[in-house]
Amino acid sequence: MKVEKNKVVSVNYILRGEENGPVVEQTKDGHLLEFLFGRGMMLPKFEENLENLEEGGKVKFHLTPAEGYGEYHEEMVVNLPIKIFQDKDGNLNEEICKVGNHIPMQDNKGNHLIGKVLQIFDNAVKIDFNHDMAGKDLYFEVEVVSIREASEEEIEHGHVHHDGHCCHGEGGCHKHDGEEHHCHKHDGEEEHHCCHHHE
Repeated sequence: MKVEKNKVVSVNYILRGEENGPVVEQTKDGHLLEFLFGRGMMLPKFEENLENLEEGGKVKFHLTPAEGYGEYHEEMVVNLPIKIFQDKDGNLNEEICKVGNHIPMQDNKGNHLIGKVLQIFDNAVKIDFNHDMAGKDLYFEVEVVSIREASEEEIEHGHVHHDGHCCHGEGGCHKHDGEEHHCHKHDGEEEHHCCHHHE
């Protein structure tokens, strides 16, 4: 069986920010990256390099910023009112809102966002909605561990199901000017992988 559209593909991967440089991200402890191939869940060029590989197949490839997460945009760094991160009594949720944390958020149109906390002020929180790898080259080493046929439901829903349950991929990382943002913490939130495609 080969990697092709509507196959469920599981891979191990290593990501570096420069050729032969330090590891930025990798699968670990047996937790594979699993996705429905050809359905827009992953970076197009990431999938292009995996297409037609078989189980056990390995590949190394380089993606430019344009092929990855685009250039870094200063306008995607914004100050949001601190009340978004406070409870009804005005207490800051320090478990979620601390410098360096990636916070799942949602704007008033229902778009899912991932923002990184840069600074916390008295009345505002500075959030960066750029992807961590925006403006950077991506150097991947990928091994295809398994390939299986997707179920009818998985094909219909456009993503992998685990133990009969839907597993929705994370949403976009784009900031929409002038829109309200809400902070949500999801227990068991999936890791923020650097090969997902963000609309």
